[in-house]
Amino acid sequence: MPVPCAAPVKENYTSRLAQFVVAGIFIFVCATMPGAMAQSSHSLGGSGDDWPYYGHDAGGMRYSPLAQINRGNVATLKVAWTFHVGDISDGSGHKKRSGLETTPILVDGTLYLTSGFNRVFALDPETGKQRWVYDPMIELAGDYGDGLINRGVAAWLDPARPKGKPCRTRIFETTLDARLIALDGATGEPCLDFGNRGQVSLRDVARYIPGQYHMTSPPAVIDNVVVVGSAIDDNSRVDMPSGVVRAFDARTGALRWQWEPLPPNDAGSASQAAGKTWRTGAGNAWSVMVVDRERDLVFVPTGSASPDYYGGLRPGDDKWSDSVVALRGKTGEFVWGFQLVHHDLWDYDSASPPLLATLRHDGKTVPVVIQGNKTGFLYVLNRDTGTPVFPVEERPVPQTDVPGEVTSPTQPFPLAPPAVAPQNLSADDAWGITSEDREVCRERLKSLRNDGLFTPPSLRGSLSVPGNVGGMNWSGYAYDPRHSLLVVNTNNLPAKMRLVPAEKYWDEVDHNAEDGDYTQQSGAPYGIFRTFLFARAHHLPCAPPPWGTLTAVDMAAGTIRWQVPLGSLAPGNPAVPGGAPSLGGPIVTAGGLAFIAGTMIDPSLRAFDVETGKEIWKAPLPTSGGATPMTYQTRKRGRQFLVIAAGAHRGVTEEPQNDSIVAFTLP
Repeated sequence: MPVPCAAPVKENYTSRLAQFVVAGIFIFVCATMPGAMAQSSHSLGGSGDDWPYYGHDAGGMRYSPLAQINRGNVATLKVAWTFHVGDISDGSGHKKRSGLETTPILVDGTLYLTSGFNRVFALDPETGKQRWVYDPMIELAGDYGDGLINRGVAAWLDPARPKGKPCRTRIFETTLDARLIALDGATGEPCLDFGNRGQVSLRDVARYIPGQYHMTSPPAVIDNVVVVGSAIDDNSRVDMPSGVVRAFDARTGALRWQWEPLPPNDAGSASQAAGKTWRTGAGNAWSVMVVDRERDLVFVPTGSASPDYYGGLRPGDDKWSDSVVALRGKTGEFVWGFQLVHHDLWDYDSASPPLLATLRHDGKTVPVVIQGNKTGFLYVLNRDTGTPVFPVEERPVPQTDVPGEVTSPTQPFPLAPPAVAPQNLSADDAWGITSEDREVCRERLKSLRNDGLFTPPSLRGSLSVPGNVGGMNWSGYAYDPRHSLLVVNTNNLPAKMRLVPAEKYWDEVDHNAEDGDYTQQSGAPYGIFRTFLFARAHHLPCAPPPWGTLTAVDMAAGTIRWQVPLGSLAPGNPAVPGGAPSLGGPIVTAGGLAFIAGTMIDPSLRAFDVETGKEIWKAPLPTSGGATPMTYQTRKRGRQFLVIAAGAHRGVTEEPQNDSIVAFTLP
């Protein structure tokens, strides 16, 4: 999970970024290659001008064939309209702090988006004027570990329903209080023939806990079923709710199938032989799923098993957590799975959505799934079989010294492409803007166990590089099929993780003076203390910059084409090197551009030349845009718009909150 449910935290932070990392993070012109555009066709009544899915097409490439906005004129983009969703929570009054992570979709001339309060809005895409709004009336004071956020909706066209009839186009939303809701795309009224007068409860899962089992990402739709995952606060206790993935009939709401990523019987057999009771939960799909209708496949990215940092009660690989899994759309049948991390002890979720593309490899056209995770590795898998297209080898990794823990002896390392984020950091590499800062960072790093990537948690304290924000996170990536380039934003924030014996946990919480986050991992023999590593004087990361990058990977060759710093932790201050951590991903267009916001502390939307990585446009936003943008062309006037949600990152407490949906267009 991206943000676990936290136990008491020592609130003596002095840095706005430290506050964020402690309280927040834890807590297409047609393609030249055959088949590359196969996933962009859809049945929602639109065309390439629309953006009918979270990732533009059903396979999540985030590639738009529009080129009205291009390298030559992007510098003239201006704000066309701004819409305010009106939903902001600063975290007071028993409510969690809100964020605005929605990526709108455009279907048949209407723009649909969500607020952090789960309200659904329909807007005129030309003017930004509201057509309707639906409020599911969630309990805003719920204990939602991810805070008040939602990343958007999904749409479905009922081919059996005549034009003009209610609910011919259905808008599906999953809510923080665990409901699946179906709305009429034309009016916003609930589709009364779906479930119980327009909604289905998603709370009927093993070990359900209100608030700690919720939904933040849009569902996936394949043919006549709606597929939903869940967000689970997987680090607060051992036996968290089941991470079951379920599919419901898009017309009636009836349950069609369900799939368990961590089947208790299979996992229990190994642990029973060792005389232990197998206990865990989660392994859930909290990020965005994608589909291949031609193959009748749903691709599911899964997160870590609970709790994140101690696995002694869940021995074995914990399949299929930390994986990408292909399920049959009609039946939920398991087709294949590939695990990116065995027996996860680092919170290294498969947070990024899978991406479906077609590559030219070894003289052949290969349909692939591209899946990255927080380690910074990218895995390229055959879409039909899950077999790696670029070789992957199991390599020995550091082993635990914690009583009761059994680490995986190996982990899967792709031989190509190279990692897109740093994966090691020595004390000699410690960075600081002053000699005093460097020395502080050096001493902090020297005190930790540091055996490279996959150094397991320890009682002494271990270094985690990347930390649990990544590498890659839910921001994901975008693929330009014309140039075979995958554009991805990554983070470079080293973290400390230290196990705390349960009998000492509360005493340490009361007396520890180090900034960080304590979580009890209830039911385990160890709690966890985590913090990102900063120099205390100037509050900049101890890793050499850049602390955030944008990278283009040549997916035909398996090499990095370019990599540049993304944003700045101190905009306007040339003394601070470039590169800011980001949450909120890129899109690419046939205009030769990659657009991205997402940068923390840095409230900007940027355009990069997709072939060179040169930043060629930047526009200020009302606050940081912690979301992925989208683009479309209206049919009425034929204008291309670029839209981004700007509401601040939920955990960055000194970013001013806002509630803006901002649309740009050419003069």
